[in-house]
Amino acid sequence: MGPAVVTPYALTVDAGTGDLRAADHLLYELAAELALAENTFGCTHLVRGDRPRVVVSLSLPSRPLLDSTRERLAAAGYGAVSPGLPDAVGRAVLYPGAPSLTGTMTVAELLAGSAIDRVTVLGTPELPGPRTRMVTRDHVRPQWQRDALVLAATPAMGGTLVPFEAPDPTPCCADH
Repeated sequence: MGPAVVTPYALTVDAGTGDLRAADHLLYELAAELALAENTFGCTHLVRGDRPRVVVSLSLPSRPLLDSTRERLAAAGYGAVSPGLPDAVGRAVLYPGAPSLTGTMTVAELLAGSAIDRVTVLGTPELPGPRTRMVTRDHVRPQWQRDALVLAATPAMGGTLVPFEAPDPTPCCADH
């Protein structure tokens, strides 16, 4: 599919969401209800300060799509809508090819079939080989790094990799 394309047609939605799982759900809901274009990028962003929360951004492929999406969001009452991105390091939930990243595939297949530009492995300076197997766990959340969509992975059993972010993380201090 090739490298991700960074677009100036972006907006941010602040629905007062408190965690990543709820923000992911909001992005999927927006994609379905607004029938967003397949090449839309939907990201989560952590907002710190007096009122910590997670906002979502939508980067659309054209000005007309941006304008119509902004109008439809305002009419639907999803929260405060503002122009642009809140920061440059969003965690991508919606992106071209994301729905096809399921099961086990090679790094080359993951890169060719999605907007992800690069896979890195935590704890090693080398990039994984193209034939390295990736067990997606059906949960692939790359992040923007210097205008590139990068998936952080960790080594797993059998010489495979898994995305760093687990689909169902154990909350901190869950055993207390």
